[in-house]
Amino acid sequence: MIACTAQFMVILDVSVMNVALPAMRAELRLGPAGQQWIVNAYTLAFAGLLLLGGRAADLVGTRRAFLAGVTAFTLASLAGGFASQGSLLIAARAVQGAGGAVLAPATLTLIMRTFTEPAARTRAMGAWSAVMAAGGAVGGVVGGVLTQYAGWRWVLFVNVPIGAGLLAAAMLCVPAAEAAGGAARKPAGEAGAAGGLCRLDIPGAVSVTAGLTALVYGTVASETHGWSAWAVWGSLVAGVLLLAAFVAVERRAAHPLVPLATLRRRTVATANLLVLCMGAAAFSMWFMLSLYFQQVLGESALVAGLCFLPGSAAIVAGAQISTRLIARTGPRPLILTGMTISTAGFLWLSRIGAHGDGDYVRDVLGPFVLATLGAGLSLMPVTAAATSGTAPHEAGLASGLVNTSRQMGGALGLAMLGTVAAHAGGGAAGYGRALLVGAACTAAAGAGALALPRLRERGRHETNRRENNRFPRKRKG
Repeated sequence: MIACTAQFMVILDVSVMNVALPAMRAELRLGPAGQQWIVNAYTLAFAGLLLLGGRAADLVGTRRAFLAGVTAFTLASLAGGFASQGSLLIAARAVQGAGGAVLAPATLTLIMRTFTEPAARTRAMGAWSAVMAAGGAVGGVVGGVLTQYAGWRWVLFVNVPIGAGLLAAAMLCVPAAEAAGGAARKPAGEAGAAGGLCRLDIPGAVSVTAGLTALVYGTVASETHGWSAWAVWGSLVAGVLLLAAFVAVERRAAHPLVPLATLRRRTVATANLLVLCMGAAAFSMWFMLSLYFQQVLGESALVAGLCFLPGSAAIVAGAQISTRLIARTGPRPLILTGMTISTAGFLWLSRIGAHGDGDYVRDVLGPFVLATLGAGLSLMPVTAAATSGTAPHEAGLASGLVNTSRQMGGALGLAMLGTVAAHAGGGAAGYGRALLVGAACTAAAGAGALALPRLRERGRHETNRRENNRFPRKRKG
């Protein structure tokens, strides 16, 4: 419950902000760029620091990382709610993103270390996945209600009581042994938080964080400056070079931030690529439909948020179905089925510009439920695949990789689909063209699921030993 509530708070904050942006812009006298940076500051800090946050949970302990993330997120929310200038609000959002980058991997790590029995872990991860998915959908409704009846500042203030409750619950319920972060496995003199921080791969952390931040900044900036701007391409090239430097650093590091052997595991590498494609489609769909509801159908922010509720229910239903079936089928069939259903939904949704007068029931409701049901079926199995075979002391790393892939997919997909929509002239026709690209992303994820090994909960250990869960290496000579 603690991990699910924390993840819900982090994901809710991503979606709740969109509805309140016009009110923030009016009161703080922000220009279009300033309004965009309210979202971008959070995205850059969150995506750029996720791997570092996940590794910190392994080195200093899940409990310490969880408490630090909740504290930073809560205090930044309080500061943002009292912000009197746009620059102060943007700074608070960046700190929120940093806190979320530590908190999000810690929630999944907490589940993986608390529930060691396969059936119990499956149920817990199913609940975590459903809550995470629902948080994105419910955010529009919560943001609309708070902005309309209490003011935009309460979109930030609402995190304060939730964060305070999480701090109290974690201090009471999370075992103190988690604070050691597996100290028993560390060399003498290196146990505890101080020893863990000393083992943190600083060059690797700096290069990967800077590289991911540059990539996210380049894709986000393309929405404002266009793909031909030197700032966009310069940032993207810098991101690629920094990530190449990160790989070189990890090959030589005594305690690498991301052991490269982890990325050679077949399920881990494949599942993270699937998460990247799924994130690109899902993030873009929520964004495009939010604009469609308000700009094409002319609905208010509150009504637009309510239009997302059927999708939220479908995601939860899909997650519950996959939780019940994964022990018998393994992740691969569920991901393939879910992405096939989602692709059908996206293809149907892409026809929202086929009629001159848009209609929610006729053009959106059916395909939207299909797309979100498929996402719900796939979300928990792909997360389980991405974290399968992971040693307990690497649970934070696996969690950070999953969250990083999802956020990077969302940032890249939103920039790409936003550009497609703009080039198609915007409006319903532009959104339809962008959703067609989203269908290609879900289809790619479905096809990629075929590369996953046949892995079932009951035979996971035997399967891991037989296949060694790695890509085959070329024989010498």
